[in-house]
Amino acid sequence: MPRERAFLVGAELKLGNPLLPVEDSLEELARLAHTAGLEVVGQATQRFDQPNNATYIGSGKVEEVKTLASELKADVIIFDDELNPRQQRELERIFGEDLKVLDRTALILDIFALHADTSEGKLQVELAQLEYRLPRLTRMWTHLARQAGGRAGGMGGGVGLRGPGETQLEVDRREIGRRISYLKERLDAVRAHRQRHRAKRQQTELQVVAIVGYTNAGKSTLLNCISDANVMSADMLFATLDPTTRRVVMPGGREVLFTDTVGFIQKLPTQIVAAFRATLEEIIEADLLLHVVDTTHPHAAAQIEAVEDTLAELEVDHLPQIVALNKADLLPAGYDPVEELAIEDPAVLVSAVTGQGIEALMVAIEAAMIQYLRPLHVFIPYKRGDLLSLIHERGQVDAEEHTAEGIRIYGRLPHRLLPWFDKYLVSPER
Repeated sequence: MPRERAFLVGAELKLGNPLLPVEDSLEELARLAHTAGLEVVGQATQRFDQPNNATYIGSGKVEEVKTLASELKADVIIFDDELNPRQQRELERIFGEDLKVLDRTALILDIFALHADTSEGKLQVELAQLEYRLPRLTRMWTHLARQAGGRAGGMGGGVGLRGPGETQLEVDRREIGRRISYLKERLDAVRAHRQRHRAKRQQTELQVVAIVGYTNAGKSTLLNCISDANVMSADMLFATLDPTTRRVVMPGGREVLFTDTVGFIQKLPTQIVAAFRATLEEIIEADLLLHVVDTTHPHAAAQIEAVEDTLAELEVDHLPQIVALNKADLLPAGYDPVEELAIEDPAVLVSAVTGQGIEALMVAIEAAMIQYLRPLHVFIPYKRGDLLSLIHERGQVDAEEHTAEGIRIYGRLPHRLLPWFDKYLVSPER
């Protein structure tokens, strides 16, 4: 079956400060289109002070795009920014029924729908798609209004004949509203189940490292490298959506859970962040973030900024972070990504494909996790051997004093374990 042919349209605000130049943003959009199974046949760009309220790009550029898309036999026109409902309706009217009009958000949602494998992922994608489409429904029913409204059948649109398209639109809105409410209830149940699972997991006292990064930076490949997780990885954007958690034994013998999460991207649709909040809570509950960076990408600094912006939106930018500067095997000799990218967090140069630097990365992660343990001063009776073992296995013992009744311990623990010791605190130091 032949692939649909896509024509891309990008715009650049003259006074704007985008993460990527318009040409590079369109290159990323082309990769998104390729991931969605489209063949890109051409592109156009425009610089302006502000978007046109009706058509986003100027009227002259609209006609140019229409002509080029026709000459190139394009099936779909994709805009690199999100169109509001009015702009999309007007562009569809101008381009005609033979050309589909999509924006970056719709394209990403389509890719997510293509790659969602688990029931949770499918629920999240459907919710995001419906919330995106709801304000854009009017255009979907204009054909019904044309068929029966106004002078349908050669008659004046009297009672019973006026506006069935609008009637259908309201019915559809209510139906979609009900579906959205249902999906939110299902996802609330998923969130509750995930929280119970997380609470049970936390009872095993394992610390959690959340792997974050720009899409296609190599997160899944890195998880495979350090844990033999066998997570699907491919050279495409958003190859994996559903989180994978694996238990890993660190160099010092401590066990830690590593969780791979959905990749980030510039202009990440707000619908995605909202719908995938249940999944992204894996990041919120983490003890440490492992930020994977593709050091070979020409706009690695912009990708880092996009990730940091999303982490700030999720309110997890306060968490300690280790940076894995990935694809070191492909870097030119003498290139120092720490200096070039102005990395401030602890960073390790690695290659998830060859294994270069992985041992040093694990040591750095373990050291960071010990560094961020909370101080503890407790007196534990000998009969609570379980708590004594817990401190030694999951924390750090700095000093201990043995007495006839028990052991006084000065040490450090993950913050989630501190409540277990409330009864035995000598001097709370939190």
